[in-house]
Amino acid sequence: MRVAYERGLHRIADDVWAWLSPDGSWGWSNAGLVAGQGEALLVDTLYDLRLTRELLTAAESALGGRPITTAVNTHANGDHCFGNELLGADVRIHAARETVPGMHEISPQAMAALLKTDLGPVLTPYFRKSFGPFAFDEITLREPDVLFDGSHTLDVGGRTVHLLDLGPAHTDADTVVHVPDAGVVFAGDLLFIDGTPIMWAGPSSNWLAACDRMLAMDADVVVPGHGPITDQDGIRAVRGYFEYVHDQAKTALAQGKTWSEAAFDIDLGPYAGLANPERIVITMHALYRELDPAHPEVDVTTIFAFMAEWAAKRA
Repeated sequence: MRVAYERGLHRIADDVWAWLSPDGSWGWSNAGLVAGQGEALLVDTLYDLRLTRELLTAAESALGGRPITTAVNTHANGDHCFGNELLGADVRIHAARETVPGMHEISPQAMAALLKTDLGPVLTPYFRKSFGPFAFDEITLREPDVLFDGSHTLDVGGRTVHLLDLGPAHTDADTVVHVPDAGVVFAGDLLFIDGTPIMWAGPSSNWLAACDRMLAMDADVVVPGHGPITDQDGIRAVRGYFEYVHDQAKTALAQGKTWSEAAFDIDLGPYAGLANPERIVITMHALYRELDPAHPEVDVTTIFAFMAEWAAKRA
């Protein structure tokens, strides 16, 4: 299905919509809506309350009086859950169990404070350009209400919707939402289309297996966490990226390079044209820890500093 990559709610199947947020870079995430008889399911909220209100207003118009009774957070990153508080107290939010701890790793208040902090001449402008468009001060984080392990099936007004935790990969838990009668999969951040994927958790073998699981669903329409609507080819493209960078990391480690040297020296080859290529810094750190569990873990601020430097030198 060809869907214009324009901001807003787009109908992608009978009573199924995708919310798209160009340009898909830091914080500009997608969401989804699935309706049945008399009720609807929301897939993810957005990065701040202003954006989530915009999404909910569009959803109300599309649903024609049917209320959102259920929601899903595909994973812990704030651009997929920071708007949770705007859902009514009667809306039950579902998530994989390992999603919750990650929600507190970088809270809305921490993001607000970082935007006001002098992080140095390279990282400060990078961080403010990436995250400055969002309002974090006013957010109160709401956790999911219902946690599941592995998989969970919902009945949305007589419509079957499958939730499957295919993580750890992007984060410690990565839920995909499969609507089989519509041939639609909401992939969360297991898919970045036209943008560079981010592997916070790994291992890469889990991400490859997740891509295989999504391919086996044989969906006609696949909604990524970031970027335009895609299909099976989009899943294959992300799978290919992780095969490629895993091989690059393995070679660099064998050559005695540090993880940061490997990230700065990498030839991104066919993936050099993806947006935000500096994100290879995050993934390379995770790959090195995957290949050598004794490799020391680096804090997030340091990783972002390396990313900002990578972008200044190479992007």
